[in-house]
Amino acid sequence: MTKNDLIHESSPYLLQHSDNPVHWFPWGEKSLKKAATENKPILLSIGYSACHWCHVMAHESFEDPKIAKIMNQFFINIKIDREERPDIDQIYQTAHQILTQRTGGWPLTMFLDPLNHRPFFGGTYFPNEPRHGMPSFPDLLVRVADYYKKQQNDIKTQGEKLNEIFNNLLPITKIDHHKIDASPLALARKEIENSLDKKYGGIGSAPKFPHPTTLDRLLRHWRNSAFTAEPDIEALYMATLSLTRMAEGGIYDQLTGGFYRYSVDRYWQIPHFEKMLYDNGALLSLYAHAYLATGDKLFKKIAKETANWILNDMQAIDGGFYSTLNADSEGKEGTYYVWEKKEIEQLIETKDIDVFCHYFGLDQAPNFENKWHLTIQSNSDALIKKFNITKDQLAININANKKRLLQERVKRISPSLDDKQLTAWNALVIKGLAIADRVLEGEDFSASNFKAIDFIQHNHMHENRLMACYKNDQAKFPAYLDDYAYLLDALIESLQTKWHTQHLDFAIQLADQLLEYFFDNDHGGFFFTANDHEKLIYRPKPMADDATPSGNGIASFALQRLGWLLGENRYLSAAEATLHNAWEMLSKAPHGHVTLINTLEEYLEHPEIIIIRGNHDEIQKWQQATNKIYSPRRMIFAIPSTEKELPSSLGIRKSIKDKVVAYHCKGNHCSKPISSFEELLSLITETDKA
Repeated sequence: MTKNDLIHESSPYLLQHSDNPVHWFPWGEKSLKKAATENKPILLSIGYSACHWCHVMAHESFEDPKIAKIMNQFFINIKIDREERPDIDQIYQTAHQILTQRTGGWPLTMFLDPLNHRPFFGGTYFPNEPRHGMPSFPDLLVRVADYYKKQQNDIKTQGEKLNEIFNNLLPITKIDHHKIDASPLALARKEIENSLDKKYGGIGSAPKFPHPTTLDRLLRHWRNSAFTAEPDIEALYMATLSLTRMAEGGIYDQLTGGFYRYSVDRYWQIPHFEKMLYDNGALLSLYAHAYLATGDKLFKKIAKETANWILNDMQAIDGGFYSTLNADSEGKEGTYYVWEKKEIEQLIETKDIDVFCHYFGLDQAPNFENKWHLTIQSNSDALIKKFNITKDQLAININANKKRLLQERVKRISPSLDDKQLTAWNALVIKGLAIADRVLEGEDFSASNFKAIDFIQHNHMHENRLMACYKNDQAKFPAYLDDYAYLLDALIESLQTKWHTQHLDFAIQLADQLLEYFFDNDHGGFFFTANDHEKLIYRPKPMADDATPSGNGIASFALQRLGWLLGENRYLSAAEATLHNAWEMLSKAPHGHVTLINTLEEYLEHPEIIIIRGNHDEIQKWQQATNKIYSPRRMIFAIPSTEKELPSSLGIRKSIKDKVVAYHCKGNHCSKPISSFEELLSLITETDKA
């Protein structure tokens, strides 16, 4: 079988297309030069390995020799894995939205001028035959090729207008132009409520995504008001309703744990079956925090199961984490996860079947292509009453029979795994494991957390610079803003779980490189790519949250926290300048920028920092006791007295006469040493009520 140029790539997504009859090239000097030399427009196709519609278009069009012949005749065809090159994906997703006035997605299909790489036409999925009002892909190819040949003046004019629009997208607010105030916090709270589904939870209707940053914002807002005369119970209700509905729905894997990408319906019942590492890392943090805030055992269960699923199914031997599990197996979406009722009846004992079927709705009509996808459909108390059983008997029934189904499921052909290891997504998991380790009693995720940090530090660095991707024992692609920002944030969380001075040193290195390579010294804010990155047609400065948190939001949040911890004004100034640069966006659409809202909140009300020094075992007891309260603006660092190589701002806070002492700091003001745990607890309580 003939192979194209993708055969030399390491990306599982690109390798999936290496035996297509299309003459695919990876993005690079060779392919771009070839397009310019031959004056052929570039057909740019962007997707990722777990993308269902990417597979559909591949099967329908890219594997068809007749369609491939047209592509090869008229175009230089370039295939990109959007997980490896989010820089290119961001640019052309934005261009697609500008050109079509519609949101993008994957597969993304864009046609570029070969000389300047500006797009002149694009779309997402195109069928191989006319369908649902869409033209057939082969007809479209011929028309686009003809348009490029005959309409060069129009293409040039459109490209110039597009370039102008790109330039206008960058926020250019002067660093000291606005007075920063709290107005976006209240507006964000209002707008989130307006967009929330009050009956089933979550944002908007179908399709429905988890939006962990938005739900986290609701929890933080509730906590800020918890000790006021009118606590915002509604904010807590909206967050917990959404988390409960997701946990009980089909977006959550009821057998092993872990979340799918999104629900295709309003009710969280039927998911798009791909499992993404970034969703699960962020949701692990969120459910752990929700358990700490509420004490709800359901949230503890979900956090524990999600962490264990990540460690069992997504962690490599080297300590890093893989990227995705495909939505498809055996050529169809969801095949691995759904059930026929007769399968279940053969696996479960007759005496248990009625309870199990009522619990998961198997007594109702099939919910996915004449089969059942497991979702919790019955209230436990109602089942206990209906079947006259105890709570323990119900739990034994459900858990034992889930185990039987799981033992059967693992015999199936499993979805393919994308085993590349992305720095940013690994960082989201590292953060989640750190939080879960502190919050979930009796669980120990610290070893996996530290192993993952060490893996990144030893394998994702090249010539003292962070790299974005690791595959086949090789680090690839200079890291993006998200890689630096998420990892810095994760390290600060990890230091609160267990102190390692080398992790602080790593955090400082990342923070310094953020300022050196990504920060806009003229206007504030951070570009997505470094200042020595490959020059593309546009250098984005992303402020809004998307499927993952805003790089600017996390960078400013983490730098601000590190700045207060170390007394480093460079970090604090960069965070403040980012808020100024984003101020117009925060004022008009704060609900779309909630990670920046978190930075704003801690800019106005500085985070509380508790530093505990002394014997390792004793300071751990103090830290564990103070960690039992959900207080998202509080950081607690237990630093053994044996740690000597500390920055001066931390080194001066020492234990006294080998006794445990704590320092309570807010902003640049710290208390005198506190040698009594009761005194520390009293001070924390007073701070909470202030």
